[in-house]
Amino acid sequence: MREHAITTNALHELKINFNHGGRVDDAACADTRYGGTDDVDTDDTDTDADDYAGHADADGYDADGHDEGDGDDSDADPYGRWSDYELDDYGPREVRTRVRVVRDDEENVRRGRLTQEAKKRLGESRQLTGPEDGDRWSTWGSADQGPAPHPAWLVTDLGAVDRELGLIKSGKEADVSLLERATPERSCLLAAKRYRDNDHRLFHRDAGYLEGRRERRSREARAMSRRSAFGRNLIAERWAVAEFAALGALWQRGVPVPYPVQRDGTEVLMEFIGDGAQAAPRLAQTRPEPDALVDLWRQLGSALTGMAAAGYAHGDLSPYNLVVHDDRLVVIDLPQLVDLVANPRGAEFLARDVRVVADWFTARGLPAELADPAELTADLLREAGLG
Repeated sequence: MREHAITTNALHELKINFNHGGRVDDAACADTRYGGTDDVDTDDTDTDADDYAGHADADGYDADGHDEGDGDDSDADPYGRWSDYELDDYGPREVRTRVRVVRDDEENVRRGRLTQEAKKRLGESRQLTGPEDGDRWSTWGSADQGPAPHPAWLVTDLGAVDRELGLIKSGKEADVSLLERATPERSCLLAAKRYRDNDHRLFHRDAGYLEGRRERRSREARAMSRRSAFGRNLIAERWAVAEFAALGALWQRGVPVPYPVQRDGTEVLMEFIGDGAQAAPRLAQTRPEPDALVDLWRQLGSALTGMAAAGYAHGDLSPYNLVVHDDRLVVIDLPQLVDLVANPRGAEFLARDVRVVADWFTARGLPAELADPAELTADLLREAGLG
């Protein structure tokens, strides 16, 4: 007894072939081996031909597996039965073949996690028809997602709608917009950082930051080093990938950074730091009182210590890359995160980060003995295992 699977469409075509010529199309059925090369008579007196044409065979089932004896399909066999012939040393021998009928839509059923290509197709198909009350459907299902467990405030429903609420910041490398992701029941605000098109993007001093980041494909490495259009586009995505990965690694270590929600191409969605639709002020925009100034400096030292323990320096730290929300200091803008070990200039970048922010704090009245950049840099290098 042989068993083969056939879809309902293929089964329908197969029966039409028999009803109109009594011969199986070998090309159409080569994978199921129903026909072989033998002609089949369509005379209704021939039992085997009757089986192929859909008449009842000796078992009382037609080609669709329906019971022909009592007209009741309740005991129908889920398998159709077909006859075939093989030649052996003693002549033709009848071979019974069981055919499992498969619904055509079952062939396209996928199980498990989506592949990257499937995620891309899902995202494209969802954006073909946008929602009536928003700019786009949520891209959560087709994007790289942030570390689990996801925060309770985050809306992860695939039926959520994304609405653009305005531009927060426009920079040389990227624009940051305010995005609302909402369902009828709840919503959350996100910061959408989108790296610029390669015709307008010019990452300053990016060669130094890229040191220590290895590219496995030599073609991509050459394109990035030559700054071709293809290379600049790769750099843009590398910055997005780097920032998303850095945020995830630091957030899991307890460093005060925005929660990384998702990355889709060169777009990174992250936690919005602010009150309502008002973004938190940057450190450079604040005028803290003396006690608050000391507290912010200590928070900064703790944040830099956590980054150094993970082996990183910010790489472009300044009072404009730090925000203050509810007296809490938060580190932002991390695409140029520097690996202190792999990058030969890692210690140099770290020392510069500390010097820039220390100068701002001392200019605002922090005692110099508390904001000694050389002492803090040495402590951070020891924390990173380099001192």
